[in-house]
Amino acid sequence: MALTRITVEQLTQLLAEQHKLAKSDESTAVKLQDVSLSEQLTADKMNTFTQYDPGPLTVTQIRVLAIDSALLPPPASDLPAMAAPDFSTQSAIIAKAVNYDVHTYANLPPLTADKSTVRYQNGVEYVQTNSGAGSNFANGSLELRPVNPYLRLIGQYSTRVAFERGVELAPAKPKAIDPASPYGQSSQGGNGLILGQVLIDAAKGKITWLRWQMVNGNKTAVFAFAVDKKQSSYTVNYCCFPIRENTGGHTYGNNQGTSVSFKPFTAKPAYHGELFIDAETGTIVRLITKVELKPSDLVHQEDTRIDYGAVEIAGKSYIVPVKSMILTEVVPNGDSYIKYSVRRTLFDVDYKNYQLR
Repeated sequence: MALTRITVEQLTQLLAEQHKLAKSDESTAVKLQDVSLSEQLTADKMNTFTQYDPGPLTVTQIRVLAIDSALLPPPASDLPAMAAPDFSTQSAIIAKAVNYDVHTYANLPPLTADKSTVRYQNGVEYVQTNSGAGSNFANGSLELRPVNPYLRLIGQYSTRVAFERGVELAPAKPKAIDPASPYGQSSQGGNGLILGQVLIDAAKGKITWLRWQMVNGNKTAVFAFAVDKKQSSYTVNYCCFPIRENTGGHTYGNNQGTSVSFKPFTAKPAYHGELFIDAETGTIVRLITKVELKPSDLVHQEDTRIDYGAVEIAGKSYIVPVKSMILTEVVPNGDSYIKYSVRRTLFDVDYKNYQLR
């Protein structure tokens, strides 16, 4: 479905007009469902929308737009009017970032934190496991239901997670994987995104100057990087997708029997992204990664933004992940009988209450 691309300023005008006309919460939310942003909607700008008294449905759609645009640059008017540094200064900033990772970030003590995840999703429901000939699809029916194209709030869940040297550790794997769980098809995460490994990969690929940007009130140097498939250490690992398989049997005529099983999707693709570096200290304050997957893959998109911030833990200040946003697109029904469709999911993650472990 093609959405109308608008700027943050046009979004502001749309909300102001709806408010002036005293449009209902539902009416405004529907308007927002049909647009996407061409630039990042920042938290500061989003907070100014309270003047338009948005209702709960409208607030949900504003948050969807904010997450969906989180990996884009902000409006040009928000960027510092500063010339790019020369090549030697750029190299010095990157060297500071490497030194920061090796001597500071990678030496973080073992930590735990409360991880809160809000999930927004569109598309079909997930295929359920089958228990005999043929297959049972969502809601136990072979009926093809209309796909809901709009991203909507699915729910929120919290858990306590552990970090080792700044890397979020994967949760213990359950004995049996339920592909129809409330979490849906989502990345297993491995051992988390290793900041140092991204820097190593980027050094083997191409790093280029992008722009200056203000992050949390501080001047930040933004570099773009690209890593080809041969040099990539990035692993995509999703569970699980229904796969149709030939059982070798016969029913009537020449029709061969089939069954549906669930299998994970794994890949080690090329990827690219952006590094946000405090030019004075070398501290990495934000990391963006975008994997490059094939249209024929069961996973089409996994784009991630991680924000790092200072947190006091046991009387000391540490730079740790404080927020992440993950944008995904999958083919939920895999290689099964059901009509081909895609499903987008946005994850909005906050980390709080850090403690030493």
